Amino acid sequence: MKKILIIGYVWPEPNSSAAGSHMMSILRLYKQQNWQVEFATPAQATEHMIDLANEGISSQSIALNCDSFDTYITQYQPDIVMFDRFMMEEQFGWRVEKNCPNALKILDTEDLQCLRNARHQAHKTGGKFTQADLFSDLAKREIAAILRCDISLIISSFEMELLVNTFKVDASLLHLLPFMVDLEKCPAKTTPFSDRKHFMTIGNFRHAPNWDVVLTLQKIWPLIRKQIPEAELHIYGSYPPPKATALHNPKTGFLIKGWAENAFSVMEESRICLAPIRFGAGIKGKLLDAMIMQTPSITTSLGSEGMHDQEPWPGFIADDMTEFIEAAVKLYNDEQAWLDAQQNGTALLHARYDSEVIGAKLITKITEVEENLDQHRLNNFTGAMLKHHTMMSTKYMSQWIAAKNKNV
Repeated sequence: MKKILIIGYVWPEPNSSAAGSHMMSILRLYKQQNWQVEFATPAQATEHMIDLANEGISSQSIALNCDSFDTYITQYQPDIVMFDRFMMEEQFGWRVEKNCPNALKILDTEDLQCLRNARHQAHKTGGKFTQADLFSDLAKREIAAILRCDISLIISSFEMELLVNTFKVDASLLHLLPFMVDLEKCPAKTTPFSDRKHFMTIGNFRHAPNWDVVLTLQKIWPLIRKQIPEAELHIYGSYPPPKATALHNPKTGFLIKGWAENAFSVMEESRICLAPIRFGAGIKGKLLDAMIMQTPSITTSLGSEGMHDQEPWPGFIADDMTEFIEAAVKLYNDEQAWLDAQQNGTALLHARYDSEVIGAKLITKITEVEENLDQHRLNNFTGAMLKHHTMMSTKYMSQWIAAKNKNV
């Protein structure tokens, strides 16, 4: 039986974040291949973490900067190791290389951290996003991790193009893996237009782009409410901080709902999903959930980035907030426009997010690279160079910390 080890940045929380949901879809895909799947992480347990044992997945707590990981992975001897975000490859990649040199190494980027961070910095300064912002020290670290791995999973077509055309990463090292949706489990019919009411948005409050969405909605909501006095805006998300709950205002219909036990249920109850996303990266789980529950959405061009191409958006895309408000009011009141948007969402799901098609392509990619691993690595000279001892500052820093901790 093939053994795969996933080294997680955090314990998966599929009901809290798109990243957690995406991770679980990958783990379940591996289980479907009858592989032995183990999830290990140095993160602390959380209240919303999934019970991996119920999924038939074993788990293990591991320590940062500690030689105990060497013993652990030597005993486990995985055939494949997948790192959850580049920070885990930085921390554990060299140890995997030392103890399991023949293991296939996969990096699940989730989204490009360097892109998200660069956009965030540009947004905070009010400046235009530039290549200089993108080519940061964070980017050097992330791209180096991509080059050291055999396959990197990239969540959006936009990020694939960025890596190939701007960072000049060889396409053979990359694999496009958007969110995987089991279309057979998607509802054929959901609550009709006439029985739905109110607007909603959802997202982990700890994620900076999501918090910015809340602040943006706070500014524009009075202008929407003025035209639809009976409407409310329901804001869901895990880990709402006091600064968020302080915005709760029943008089204006601006309601901070916090944790949603079932994101699909609250999505289906609402008529419109609002997502005025101004920075970030990857593809947006809330917008995919909206398509699944046949809830039209209004977002920005950045929000829809990498989620569609020629396919019409299931709602409206507006970067100007005046246009965003107009679109929200129109879609809320116009049933035919709402139904058309709903149909566009279903078509987009089938065109781009079919888990059977996407999952089969990933397993094929893994199999092809495994069968030609030596040549695959020979073709990646830059990656080999980055694994050379002169480039391994992370390795020696970790060894220094480990030695220091032994003497404490």
